[in-house]
Order: sequence, then structure tokens, then C-alpha cells
Amino acid sequence: MENTEVEQKYQLVGDAQKVRDLLKGVGAEPGEPSHQIDTYYNAPHRDFLAPDVISEWLRVRIEDGSASLTFKRCHFIDGIMSHCDEFETTVADSTAVTHILSALDYTEIAVVDKVREEWTTSDGDIAVAFDEVAGLGAFVEFEFKGAAGSVKTATARLEEFIASLGASLGDRVHAGYPRLALDRGPRRGPGGPLPAPRQRCPN
Repeated sequence: MENTEVEQKYQLVGDAQKVRDLLKGVGAEPGEPSHQIDTYYNAPHRDFLAPDVISEWLRVRIEDGSASLTFKRCHFIDGIMSHCDEFETTVADSTAVTHILSALDYTEIAVVDKVREEWTTSDGDIAVAFDEVAGLGAFVEFEFKGAAGSVKTATARLEEFIASLGASLGDRVHAGYPRLALDRGPRRGPGGPLPAPRQRCPN
């Protein structure tokens, strides 16, 4: 499912090492930890943050010397986030991109600073990310990376893996990191106060 993101995020309330041990037991392998700084922008032609349910995010990510530009638009079924369209490309010069966005009157609304350790299952179908997010805490995120004929199938396979792992996880978190960051402090950008949190698109 090209350009489609299916994932679930949980607050990590227990010992992260126990979850890592369970992943190791099913043959998953860890990657090297990376430092990600994600800057989110609002658009001048419409306020991404105005709807009760925020469904669009524009992000510049700097990660260990590399950079990318990403736009996400999330889709909902009965008020519950189903999946996101995700369009991402690498950029050679993140500073130039931020200058371009500023010149076009895009406004910075949130910065998410995190250290991520990503594990991948032996078949490559599931990625599990352990995130330590500055000011927000620890999370674990499961994302389906395999081939599936539909979002429904991908979601079912993701949920089956999470259940089979038997890990002790905290509550599922429906808000993405930028939304959580916005909820912690005053909003930057046009449009007045943000609405109270509801179902949100992940970052």
C-alpha cells in the first residue's frame, strides 16, 4: 500500500526492555537509535488546526544529518482514525526548505524532539519504534510495513501481531506527537485556541 500509513501507538508505562526481549523472542532485530527533530508547519491558505479533528500535518524532519519533508492526511471511520495518506521525500538542504516555507508564509506550530530505536520483524512486515520524546515521555509505536490488499487487512495483521506479542503496554494513544506538544503549551500560528483533544491523526 504505497503512501499509506497504518500504525498504532501506546504510552510505554512498564519496562521497555521487557518489550524488547519479547521482540527478540520472535526474531525481530533492532536498528541503531536515531535522533529526530520534527518541525510542523501550518499553511497560509487554510488552517490545518481549525477543524475539531485535525487530519493534516506538514513536517520537516532532521535525523542524524539527513532530512525529509512529509505531508500526512488522515482518514477516519466512525470518528476513529483508520490510516493516513503519507507523502514523503528526502531533501538535500533542510535549511533551504524551512526558508522556502517561511517565504511562502507557512508558520511553525510545533517542534517534536525524540530519540527513536526501531525494531523490524524478521519478515519485514512490522516496525516497532521505541520513542523517548522530550517533554512527553516514552512511547512504543507499531507500524505495518508489509504488503496488504486493503487498510482493513493491514490493520488486522498489525493488531494480530500486537496481541501475539503479549507485551504489557499502556493506554493506546490516538493523538500524534505534534498534537500532544501543542496541548502542552500555547498555540503558535493563526486561528485562536485549539479545541480540546479528540481523535487525532498520528505524526
